[in-house]
Amino acid sequence: MTGRTGRLVAATLAQLLLAGVAVWAPLSARLTGDEVRLRVAPVDPYDPFRGAYVDLTYPDLPDSAATGDRPDAEPPETRGTAFVPLTRSGRVWVGGPVRRSAPEDGPFLRCDDAGWRLRCGIESWFLPQDRAAALAEAVRAGRAVATVRVDARGHAALVDVSIDP
Repeated sequence: MTGRTGRLVAATLAQLLLAGVAVWAPLSARLTGDEVRLRVAPVDPYDPFRGAYVDLTYPDLPDSAATGDRPDAEPPETRGTAFVPLTRSGRVWVGGPVRRSAPEDGPFLRCDDAGWRLRCGIESWFLPQDRAAALAEAVRAGRAVATVRVDARGHAALVDVSIDP
């Protein structure tokens, strides 16, 4: 193998490795995670769908201003990885207070609270145009439920948004 071929092979392998690292968290959640159901609401209640895309929020999860084992006045530069413990409440799961350390037991979400809202990797949903209108109305009416797979490290993947009867 020549030096040029070796560099090409090394660059290709590095790109494959970086792609694997980029998709590891949601892929791990989809393959090894347990399913939880969460109520959803639109971020923009007047226009939740833009084509076949919706930006979701979860009313039973804390927002980025919620407190747990951190002080109320935590400066923005100390924000980052946050953990939200999950507990079952009837047919859906609800989140407890935001924490800086992973809970010892039970399912939890690994999130980021560095921005204006808590981001857990489950905020966007894409669907076919023929389902968008019915689901948009259900989201506005508070009847939509998300099925999320959560692995043991708190990584989450949104796998479905359905209308709860």
